[in-house]
Amino acid sequence: MWQQPWGYREGLIIGLGLFVTGILLQLSIGGIDWSLISFPVNVILGIGLVLVVVAMHLLRGRIHLFRWLSSYQAAVASLLWVGGITIVMGLTKQMPSGHSAVDPLGFSQMIASWPFTLLYLWLVLALCLATVRVGWPRQWRQVPFFLNHAGLIIALVAGVLGNADMQRLKMTCKIGQAEWRATDESGQLVELPLAIELQHFQIDEYPPKLMVISNDSGKTLPEGNPQHLFLEDSLASGKLLEWEIQVTASIPMAGSMVTEDTIRFVDFQSMGGTYAAHIEATNKQTGERKTGWVSAGSFVFPYKPLRLDSLTSLVMPEREPRRYASLVKVYTQEQTITEGTIEVNRPIKISGWKIYQLSYDETKGRWSDVSVFELVRDPWLPIVYVGIGMLMLGAIGLFINAQRRKDKEEAL
Repeated sequence: MWQQPWGYREGLIIGLGLFVTGILLQLSIGGIDWSLISFPVNVILGIGLVLVVVAMHLLRGRIHLFRWLSSYQAAVASLLWVGGITIVMGLTKQMPSGHSAVDPLGFSQMIASWPFTLLYLWLVLALCLATVRVGWPRQWRQVPFFLNHAGLIIALVAGVLGNADMQRLKMTCKIGQAEWRATDESGQLVELPLAIELQHFQIDEYPPKLMVISNDSGKTLPEGNPQHLFLEDSLASGKLLEWEIQVTASIPMAGSMVTEDTIRFVDFQSMGGTYAAHIEATNKQTGERKTGWVSAGSFVFPYKPLRLDSLTSLVMPEREPRRYASLVKVYTQEQTITEGTIEVNRPIKISGWKIYQLSYDETKGRWSDVSVFELVRDPWLPIVYVGIGMLMLGAIGLFINAQRRKDKEEAL
Protein backbone atom coordinates (compact mmCIF):
# COMPACT_ATOMS: atom_id res chain seq x y z
CA MET A 1 0.00 0.00 0.00
CA TRP A 2 1.06 3.59 -0.72
CA GLN A 3 3.32 2.38 -3.50
CA GLN A 4 3.02 4.31 -6.72
CA PRO A 5 0.77 4.25 -8.61
CA TRP A 6 -1.96 4.50 -5.96
CA GLY A 7 -5.11 2.49 -6.39
CA TYR A 8 -8.55 2.09 -4.88
CA ARG A 9 -7.35 1.12 -1.40
CA GLU A 10 -5.37 4.31 -1.03
CA GLY A 11 -8.38 6.26 -2.27
CA LEU A 12 -10.67 4.71 0.35
CA ILE A 13 -8.14 5.50 3.09
CA ILE A 14 -7.82 9.12 1.86
CA GLY A 15 -11.61 9.37 2.02
CA LEU A 16 -11.56 8.04 5.58
CA GLY A 17 -8.93 10.64 6.49
CA LEU A 18 -11.03 13.44 5.04
CA PHE A 19 -14.09 12.13 6.91
CA VAL A 20 -12.26 11.99 10.24
CA THR A 21 -10.75 15.44 9.65
CA GLY A 22 -14.20 16.78 8.95
CA ILE A 23 -15.57 15.25 12.17
CA LEU A 24 -12.77 16.87 14.18
CA LEU A 25 -13.43 20.24 12.54
CA GLN A 26 -17.16 19.87 13.17
CA LEU A 27 -16.59 19.14 16.87
CA SER A 28 -14.07 21.93 17.34
CA ILE A 29 -15.39 24.89 15.35
CA GLY A 30 -18.94 23.85 14.42
CA GLY A 31 -20.64 23.73 11.04
CA ILE A 32 -20.12 25.90 7.98
CA ASP A 33 -22.05 29.14 7.65
CA TRP A 34 -22.78 29.24 3.93
CA SER A 35 -24.23 32.74 4.18
CA LEU A 36 -20.63 33.98 4.46
CA ILE A 37 -19.94 33.03 0.83
CA SER A 38 -22.74 35.02 -0.80
CA PHE A 39 -21.99 37.22 -3.81
CA PRO A 40 -19.28 38.24 -4.61
CA VAL A 41 -17.38 35.81 -2.35
CA ASN A 42 -18.80 32.76 -4.14
CA VAL A 43 -17.67 34.12 -7.50
CA ILE A 44 -14.16 34.66 -6.12
CA LEU A 45 -14.15 31.10 -4.75
CA GLY A 46 -15.26 29.78 -8.15
CA ILE A 47 -12.39 31.59 -9.87
CA GLY A 48 -10.04 30.33 -7.18
CA LEU A 49 -11.16 26.75 -7.82
CA VAL A 50 -10.39 27.13 -11.51
CA LEU A 51 -6.89 28.48 -10.75
CA VAL A 52 -6.20 25.68 -8.25
CA VAL A 53 -7.27 23.03 -10.78
CA VAL A 54 -5.06 24.54 -13.48
CA ALA A 55 -2.08 24.68 -11.08
CA MET A 56 -2.61 21.07 -9.97
CA HIS A 57 -2.87 19.99 -13.61
CA LEU A 58 0.41 21.73 -14.51
CA LEU A 59 2.19 20.18 -11.50
CA ARG A 60 0.83 16.67 -11.94
CA GLY A 61 4.11 15.51 -13.47
CA ARG A 62 6.02 16.47 -10.30
CA ILE A 63 3.49 15.70 -7.58
CA HIS A 64 2.04 12.20 -7.56
CA LEU A 65 -1.01 13.21 -5.50
CA PHE A 66 -2.13 15.63 -8.24
CA ARG A 67 -1.57 12.98 -10.92
CA TRP A 68 -3.50 10.39 -8.94
CA LEU A 69 -6.43 12.78 -8.34
CA SER A 70 -7.04 12.84 -12.11
CA SER A 71 -7.22 9.03 -12.31
CA TYR A 72 -10.24 6.76 -12.44
CA GLN A 73 -9.27 5.25 -9.08
CA ALA A 74 -9.58 8.64 -7.37
CA ALA A 75 -12.90 9.35 -9.09
CA VAL A 76 -14.39 6.00 -8.09
CA ALA A 77 -13.18 6.31 -4.49
CA SER A 78 -14.57 9.83 -4.15
CA LEU A 79 -17.89 8.77 -5.65
CA LEU A 80 -18.14 5.90 -3.15
CA TRP A 81 -17.52 8.18 -0.19
CA VAL A 82 -19.85 10.94 -1.40
CA GLY A 83 -22.50 8.37 -2.26
CA GLY A 84 -22.19 6.81 1.19
CA ILE A 85 -22.49 10.09 3.08
CA THR A 86 -25.40 11.11 0.83
CA ILE A 87 -27.21 7.92 1.85
CA VAL A 88 -26.61 8.85 5.50
CA MET A 89 -28.09 12.28 4.76
CA GLY A 90 -31.14 10.64 3.20
CA LEU A 91 -31.67 8.44 6.26
CA THR A 92 -31.21 11.31 8.73
CA LYS A 93 -33.85 13.97 9.35
CA GLN A 94 -32.43 17.22 7.99
CA MET A 95 -33.01 20.48 9.84
CA PRO A 96 -33.32 23.81 7.97
CA SER A 97 -30.45 26.27 7.99
CA GLY A 98 -30.41 28.46 11.06
CA HIS A 99 -32.05 25.75 13.16
CA SER A 100 -30.14 24.95 16.35
CA ALA A 101 -29.32 21.30 15.75
CA VAL A 102 -28.53 19.07 18.72
CA ASP A 103 -26.38 16.75 16.59
CA PRO A 104 -22.71 17.59 17.33
CA LEU A 105 -21.52 15.68 14.24
CA GLY A 106 -23.65 17.80 11.92
CA PHE A 107 -25.48 14.89 10.29
CA SER A 108 -28.83 16.64 10.81
CA GLN A 109 -27.52 19.59 8.73
CA MET A 110 -25.35 17.63 6.33
CA ILE A 111 -24.94 20.38 3.72
CA ALA A 112 -23.31 22.61 6.35
CA SER A 113 -21.14 19.86 7.88
CA TRP A 114 -17.40 19.63 7.39
CA PRO A 115 -17.25 15.86 6.55
CA PHE A 116 -19.71 16.30 3.68
CA THR A 117 -17.97 19.45 2.41
CA LEU A 118 -14.47 17.95 2.38
CA LEU A 119 -15.60 14.78 0.60
CA TYR A 120 -17.64 16.87 -1.79
CA LEU A 121 -14.60 19.07 -2.56
CA TRP A 122 -12.53 15.95 -3.21
CA LEU A 123 -15.10 14.71 -5.74
CA VAL A 124 -15.16 18.09 -7.51
CA LEU A 125 -11.35 18.23 -7.72
CA ALA A 126 -11.21 14.68 -9.10
CA LEU A 127 -13.81 15.49 -11.74
CA CYS A 128 -12.11 18.75 -12.71
CA LEU A 129 -8.66 17.20 -13.03
CA ALA A 130 -10.00 14.26 -15.03
CA THR A 131 -11.78 16.64 -17.40
CA VAL A 132 -8.73 18.88 -17.83
CA ARG A 133 -6.51 15.83 -18.38
CA VAL A 134 -8.65 14.65 -21.28
CA GLY A 135 -8.80 18.19 -22.64
CA TRP A 136 -11.08 19.73 -25.23
CA PRO A 137 -12.62 16.95 -27.34
CA ARG A 138 -11.02 16.62 -30.76
CA GLN A 139 -13.06 13.61 -31.86
CA TRP A 140 -16.74 12.77 -31.60
CA ARG A 141 -16.14 9.82 -29.26
CA GLN A 142 -14.56 12.21 -26.73
CA VAL A 143 -17.50 14.62 -26.69
CA PRO A 144 -19.83 12.56 -24.42
CA PHE A 145 -17.09 12.14 -21.80
CA PHE A 146 -16.42 15.87 -21.79
CA LEU A 147 -20.10 16.80 -21.63
CA ASN A 148 -20.78 14.36 -18.79
CA HIS A 149 -17.87 15.51 -16.64
CA ALA A 150 -18.11 19.22 -17.43
CA GLY A 151 -21.89 19.20 -16.93
CA LEU A 152 -21.61 17.43 -13.59
CA ILE A 153 -18.93 19.87 -12.44
CA ILE A 154 -21.02 22.90 -13.43
CA ALA A 155 -24.13 21.54 -11.72
CA LEU A 156 -22.30 20.62 -8.50
CA VAL A 157 -20.24 23.80 -8.19
CA ALA A 158 -23.06 26.17 -9.15
CA GLY A 159 -25.45 24.38 -6.79
CA VAL A 160 -23.13 24.81 -3.81
CA LEU A 161 -21.75 28.28 -4.52
CA GLY A 162 -25.22 29.60 -5.38
CA ASN A 163 -26.77 28.23 -2.20
CA ALA A 164 -25.78 31.36 -0.27
CA ASP A 165 -27.49 33.62 -2.81
CA MET A 166 -30.76 31.71 -2.80
CA GLN A 167 -33.58 33.50 -0.95
CA ARG A 168 -36.67 31.76 0.37
CA LEU A 169 -39.11 34.21 1.92
CA LYS A 170 -42.68 34.17 3.21
CA MET A 171 -45.13 37.01 2.58
CA THR A 172 -48.63 37.46 4.01
CA CYS A 173 -51.02 39.57 1.93
CA LYS A 174 -54.51 40.88 2.66
CA ILE A 175 -57.08 41.65 0.00
CA GLY A 176 -56.77 45.18 -1.34
CA GLN A 177 -53.40 45.92 0.30
CA ALA A 178 -50.05 45.94 -1.52
CA GLU A 179 -47.29 44.25 0.46
CA TRP A 180 -43.54 44.49 -0.22
CA ARG A 181 -42.20 43.05 3.04
CA ALA A 182 -41.48 39.40 3.73
CA THR A 183 -39.77 37.33 6.40
CA ASP A 184 -36.85 34.94 5.97
CA GLU A 185 -36.32 31.58 7.68
CA SER A 186 -35.06 33.26 10.84
CA GLY A 187 -38.07 35.59 11.02
CA GLN A 188 -36.17 38.71 9.94
CA LEU A 189 -38.11 41.30 7.93
CA VAL A 190 -36.87 41.80 4.36
CA GLU A 191 -37.94 44.58 2.00
CA LEU A 192 -38.32 43.41 -1.59
CA PRO A 193 -37.95 45.17 -4.95
CA LEU A 194 -41.50 44.12 -5.78
CA ALA A 195 -44.94 44.34 -4.15
CA ILE A 196 -47.91 41.97 -4.28
CA GLU A 197 -51.52 43.08 -4.06
CA LEU A 198 -54.04 40.33 -3.35
CA GLN A 199 -57.21 41.04 -5.32
CA HIS A 200 -59.22 37.88 -4.80
CA PHE A 201 -58.84 34.50 -3.11
CA GLN A 202 -60.78 31.51 -4.35
CA ILE A 203 -61.02 27.95 -3.14
CA ASP A 204 -62.63 24.82 -4.58
CA GLU A 205 -63.58 22.27 -1.96
CA TYR A 206 -64.36 18.59 -2.03
CA PRO A 207 -67.98 17.70 -1.28
CA PRO A 208 -68.84 17.60 2.43
CA LYS A 209 -68.85 14.18 4.04
CA LEU A 210 -70.42 12.47 7.03
CA MET A 211 -68.50 10.33 9.50
CA VAL A 212 -69.21 8.55 12.77
CA ILE A 213 -67.06 9.35 15.80
CA SER A 214 -66.70 7.96 19.30
CA ASN A 215 -68.28 10.21 21.94
CA ASP A 216 -65.53 9.34 24.42
CA SER A 217 -62.36 9.68 22.33
CA GLY A 218 -63.60 11.81 19.44
CA LYS A 219 -61.87 9.45 17.01
CA THR A 220 -63.47 8.47 13.72
CA LEU A 221 -64.83 4.93 13.43
CA PRO A 222 -63.77 2.30 12.72
CA GLU A 223 -60.39 3.33 14.11
CA GLY A 224 -57.59 2.97 11.60
CA ASN A 225 -59.99 2.65 8.66
CA PRO A 226 -62.81 5.18 9.16
CA GLN A 227 -65.86 5.12 6.91
CA HIS A 228 -67.22 8.25 5.29
CA LEU A 229 -70.16 9.22 3.15
CA PHE A 230 -69.74 12.02 0.59
CA LEU A 231 -72.75 14.32 0.25
CA GLU A 232 -72.79 14.56 -3.53
CA ASP A 233 -75.62 16.49 -5.18
CA SER A 234 -77.30 13.26 -6.26
CA LEU A 235 -76.88 11.47 -2.93
CA ALA A 236 -80.09 10.73 -1.02
CA SER A 237 -79.05 7.84 1.21
CA GLY A 238 -76.13 5.73 2.33
CA LYS A 239 -74.71 3.54 5.05
CA LEU A 240 -72.23 4.17 7.89
CA LEU A 241 -71.46 1.26 10.19
CA GLU A 242 -74.84 -0.15 11.29
CA TRP A 243 -76.70 3.09 10.51
CA GLU A 244 -78.75 3.80 7.41
CA ILE A 245 -78.38 7.48 6.53
CA GLN A 246 -81.11 9.40 4.72
CA VAL A 247 -80.51 13.01 3.61
CA THR A 248 -83.89 14.74 3.78
CA ALA A 249 -82.65 18.30 3.13
CA SER A 250 -79.42 20.14 2.44
CA ILE A 251 -78.45 23.82 2.36
CA PRO A 252 -75.10 24.66 0.70
CA MET A 253 -75.01 28.14 2.28
CA ALA A 254 -76.62 27.96 5.68
CA GLY A 255 -76.63 29.69 9.03
CA SER A 256 -77.76 28.23 12.35
CA MET A 257 -80.68 29.59 14.36
CA VAL A 258 -81.17 28.66 18.01
CA THR A 259 -84.77 28.10 19.06
CA GLU A 260 -86.14 27.21 22.48
CA ASP A 261 -85.59 23.47 22.15
CA THR A 262 -83.39 22.90 19.11
CA ILE A 263 -81.07 24.32 16.48
CA ARG A 264 -82.19 24.64 12.90
CA PHE A 265 -80.50 25.92 9.75
CA VAL A 266 -81.75 28.42 7.22
CA ASP A 267 -80.42 29.82 3.97
CA PHE A 268 -77.61 32.33 4.66
CA GLN A 269 -76.06 33.82 1.50
CA SER A 270 -73.34 35.79 3.25
CA MET A 271 -69.83 35.54 4.65
CA GLY A 272 -69.51 32.59 6.99
CA GLY A 273 -72.25 30.52 5.41
CA THR A 274 -71.72 26.80 5.89
CA TYR A 275 -73.03 23.53 4.52
CA ALA A 276 -75.81 21.88 6.54
CA ALA A 277 -77.78 18.68 6.00
CA HIS A 278 -80.88 17.33 7.73
CA ILE A 279 -80.36 13.66 8.42
CA GLU A 280 -82.54 10.68 9.30
CA ALA A 281 -80.40 7.88 10.73
CA THR A 282 -81.86 4.41 11.41
CA ASN A 283 -80.00 1.66 13.25
CA LYS A 284 -80.47 -1.57 11.28
CA GLN A 285 -79.90 -3.74 14.36
CA THR A 286 -82.06 -2.00 16.94
CA GLY A 287 -84.41 -0.04 14.75
CA GLU A 288 -83.59 3.14 16.68
CA ARG A 289 -84.16 6.31 14.65
CA LYS A 290 -82.48 9.71 15.03
CA THR A 291 -83.16 12.91 13.11
CA GLY A 292 -81.50 16.29 13.13
CA TRP A 293 -79.17 18.75 11.46
CA VAL A 294 -75.46 18.12 10.88
CA SER A 295 -73.04 20.88 9.86
CA ALA A 296 -69.29 21.43 9.64
CA GLY A 297 -69.70 25.00 10.91
CA SER A 298 -67.52 27.95 10.04
CA PHE A 299 -65.71 30.84 11.71
CA VAL A 300 -69.16 32.38 12.24
CA PHE A 301 -71.33 29.38 13.12
CA PRO A 302 -70.37 26.44 15.40
CA TYR A 303 -70.35 22.91 14.03
CA LYS A 304 -73.41 20.77 14.71
CA PRO A 305 -73.18 16.98 15.32
CA LEU A 306 -76.07 14.53 15.55
CA ARG A 307 -75.87 12.26 18.60
CA LEU A 308 -76.78 8.74 17.49
CA ASP A 309 -76.53 6.96 20.86
CA SER A 310 -74.52 7.08 24.06
CA LEU A 311 -71.39 5.86 22.27
CA THR A 312 -71.37 7.51 18.84
CA SER A 313 -72.29 10.69 16.99
CA LEU A 314 -72.65 11.65 13.34
CA VAL A 315 -70.45 14.59 12.33
CA MET A 316 -69.50 16.57 9.25
CA PRO A 317 -65.72 17.37 9.20
CA GLU A 318 -64.46 20.58 7.69
CA ARG A 319 -64.47 20.44 3.93
CA GLU A 320 -61.08 19.69 2.42
CA PRO A 321 -59.67 22.10 -0.18
CA ARG A 322 -59.30 20.65 -3.67
CA ARG A 323 -57.72 23.74 -5.20
CA TYR A 324 -57.03 27.23 -3.96
CA ALA A 325 -55.57 30.17 -5.80
CA SER A 326 -54.99 33.90 -5.53
CA LEU A 327 -55.61 36.57 -8.14
CA VAL A 328 -52.84 39.13 -7.67
CA LYS A 329 -51.16 42.22 -9.08
CA VAL A 330 -47.37 42.34 -8.86
CA TYR A 331 -45.63 45.72 -8.96
CA THR A 332 -41.89 46.01 -9.67
CA GLN A 333 -39.32 48.77 -9.28
CA GLU A 334 -39.27 49.05 -13.07
CA GLN A 335 -42.88 50.29 -12.76
CA THR A 336 -44.33 47.23 -14.44
CA ILE A 337 -47.62 45.73 -13.31
CA THR A 338 -48.30 42.03 -13.82
CA GLU A 339 -51.65 40.40 -13.17
CA GLY A 340 -51.97 36.68 -12.72
CA THR A 341 -53.26 33.75 -10.72
CA ILE A 342 -51.00 31.93 -8.27
CA GLU A 343 -51.73 28.32 -7.38
CA VAL A 344 -49.87 25.80 -5.23
CA ASN A 345 -47.83 24.24 -8.04
CA ARG A 346 -48.23 27.06 -10.57
CA PRO A 347 -46.12 30.02 -9.48
CA ILE A 348 -45.75 33.39 -11.12
CA LYS A 349 -42.24 34.15 -12.39
CA ILE A 350 -41.21 37.80 -12.38
CA SER A 351 -37.92 39.71 -11.97
CA GLY A 352 -36.01 36.55 -11.05
CA TRP A 353 -38.54 35.53 -8.38
CA LYS A 354 -40.92 32.59 -8.28
CA ILE A 355 -44.04 33.32 -6.23
CA TYR A 356 -45.84 30.25 -4.88
CA GLN A 357 -49.19 29.92 -3.12
CA LEU A 358 -48.27 28.58 0.32
CA SER A 359 -51.39 28.81 2.49
CA TYR A 360 -54.32 30.98 3.56
CA ASP A 361 -56.39 31.77 6.64
CA GLU A 362 -57.64 28.25 7.34
CA THR A 363 -59.90 29.46 10.15
CA LYS A 364 -62.00 31.32 7.57
CA GLY A 365 -61.65 28.72 4.83
CA ARG A 366 -63.37 29.81 1.62
CA TRP A 367 -63.94 33.26 3.14
CA SER A 368 -60.24 33.86 3.70
CA ASP A 369 -59.10 37.43 2.98
CA VAL A 370 -55.45 36.48 3.46
CA SER A 371 -52.99 34.59 1.28
CA VAL A 372 -49.53 33.45 2.30
CA PHE A 373 -46.97 33.32 -0.50
CA GLU A 374 -43.52 31.81 -0.71
CA LEU A 375 -41.03 33.81 -2.78
CA VAL A 376 -37.96 31.98 -4.07
CA ARG A 377 -35.00 33.54 -5.85
CA ASP A 378 -32.06 31.45 -7.05
CA PRO A 379 -29.84 33.41 -9.48
CA TRP A 380 -27.52 30.42 -9.97
CA LEU A 381 -30.30 28.05 -11.04
CA PRO A 382 -29.90 28.71 -14.80
CA ILE A 383 -26.24 27.68 -14.51
CA VAL A 384 -27.28 24.46 -12.77
CA TYR A 385 -29.75 23.81 -15.60
CA VAL A 386 -26.93 24.28 -18.13
CA GLY A 387 -24.91 21.61 -16.33
CA ILE A 388 -27.85 19.22 -16.24
CA GLY A 389 -28.46 19.83 -19.94
CA MET A 390 -24.83 18.96 -20.70
CA LEU A 391 -25.21 15.77 -18.65
CA MET A 392 -28.25 14.75 -20.69
CA LEU A 393 -26.47 15.47 -23.98
CA GLY A 394 -23.48 13.46 -22.78
CA ALA A 395 -25.73 10.52 -21.91
CA ILE A 396 -27.29 10.64 -25.39
CA GLY A 397 -23.80 10.74 -26.91
CA LEU A 398 -22.69 7.71 -24.90
CA PHE A 399 -25.75 5.82 -26.09
CA ILE A 400 -25.01 6.71 -29.74
CA ASN A 401 -21.34 5.69 -29.39
CA ALA A 402 -22.31 2.39 -27.80
CA GLN A 403 -24.78 1.70 -30.62
CA ARG A 404 -22.12 2.48 -33.23
CA ARG A 405 -19.64 0.10 -31.61
CA LYS A 406 -22.30 -2.58 -31.53
CA ASP A 407 -23.06 -2.09 -35.23
CA LYS A 408 -19.35 -2.32 -36.11
CA GLU A 409 -18.92 -5.52 -34.11
CA GLU A 410 -21.95 -7.07 -35.82
CA ALA A 411 -20.59 -6.02 -39.22
CA LEU A 412 -17.31 -7.81 -38.47
